Amino acid sequence: MRHGEPPAPQTLDPVERVSREELAALQLERLQWTLHHAYQNVPFYRAKFDAIGIHPNDCKELGDLALFPFTTKQDLRDNYPFGMFAVPREEVARVHASSGTTGKPTVVGYTRRDIEIWSDVMARSIRAAGGRPGQIVHVAYGYGLFTGGLGAHYGAERLGCTVVPVSGGMTPRQIQLITDFRPEVIMVTPSYMLALLDEFEAQGLDPRASSLQVGVFGAEPWTEEMRREIEERFDLHAVDIYGLSEVMGPGVAQECVETKDGLHVWEDHFYPETVDPFTGAQAESGELVFTSLTKEALPIIRYRTRDLTRLLPGTARPAFRRMEKVTGRTDDMIILRGVNVFPTQIEEIVLRTPGLSPHFQLHLTRPERLDVMTVRVEARPGAVDRDTAAAALARAVKDTVGVSVEVEVVDPETLERSVGKLKRVIDRRE
Repeated sequence: MRHGEPPAPQTLDPVERVSREELAALQLERLQWTLHHAYQNVPFYRAKFDAIGIHPNDCKELGDLALFPFTTKQDLRDNYPFGMFAVPREEVARVHASSGTTGKPTVVGYTRRDIEIWSDVMARSIRAAGGRPGQIVHVAYGYGLFTGGLGAHYGAERLGCTVVPVSGGMTPRQIQLITDFRPEVIMVTPSYMLALLDEFEAQGLDPRASSLQVGVFGAEPWTEEMRREIEERFDLHAVDIYGLSEVMGPGVAQECVETKDGLHVWEDHFYPETVDPFTGAQAESGELVFTSLTKEALPIIRYRTRDLTRLLPGTARPAFRRMEKVTGRTDDMIILRGVNVFPTQIEEIVLRTPGLSPHFQLHLTRPERLDVMTVRVEARPGAVDRDTAAAALARAVKDTVGVSVEVEVVDPETLERSVGKLKRVIDRRE
């Protein structure tokens, strides 16, 4: 594999070289500003703080943040469209929003300074992933209201790269541009990267011979098995990036190419906690909660992300805590006959089962009184013994996860490909 040089210390942002104690002092100063900014300028936060008798002045140390109430996605929807903004609408330079497929979209706003900070943390993230000034970055995240495309775009430009703003879709054209423009870095969802891999091979091209050296993958959970699959088939470094629109967009946390041991949270701008997803109490691992420290247009206090992970000490950036790869979400957890199942658990098993491709979906039905989960998974091209592969997958799921599933192995290219986030679960239970 083509190994990138770790960044020289002098190329890091000064804050990346501070001690943990220096970072904590900066965090407290910024946290106290954020709490006052939200309380004074967002009626929602003033009412919520007043309801439980808490005031920003009560935050004397970082641990006091646990005294303040959570913010949820429903809170943003209830204040749709601009009720959570802490600055006049005229000072909002840009608006992004979620797709709103399960209700009203969640709307987020950015001042010009917010966009500058976002560009900075994205540039920091791309450099940590192995990107360097002067390289070509192929951005295949979706552009528009989704934060992925423009977040990656502005960060790559801030780093000093040449940006190819392809967005998603038109897969054959993506391959042509990668072949002709020879980018070193690609930024895309991991599930769409697999679709690009398939298209390379369908065109008779060797993906390992491409110019790509680094893939920066985010917007959906993915596993170590998928990392190995992409790295082996593409001969590149596959690194994880994390973010969500409500907190900023991509660039909240980034995996460093030299360690690939979890994502360092850029804690000078985003303060992380983990809580028990059921009780909300502080926990060593659990649901990830974020508080913004520098956002002007939409400060966010203790936002419940629904993502499940745990926080660890820093390594490549010692002052910054790491979060493990997201193992799943509280809202994509399947309770199947009393057992908690996450799509990422099934993905790991699929990827190590001979004859099966990484493309699969979980179909939930309730034909009688009991729930049934059917794993629909594509065979790899040329695989012939599908019955053996199906039996091996069902057996491994039973042994590993503890539930019985049905398996249907289908032809390659049968399941719908996603150009953004992959819809893994199809729930047809009444």
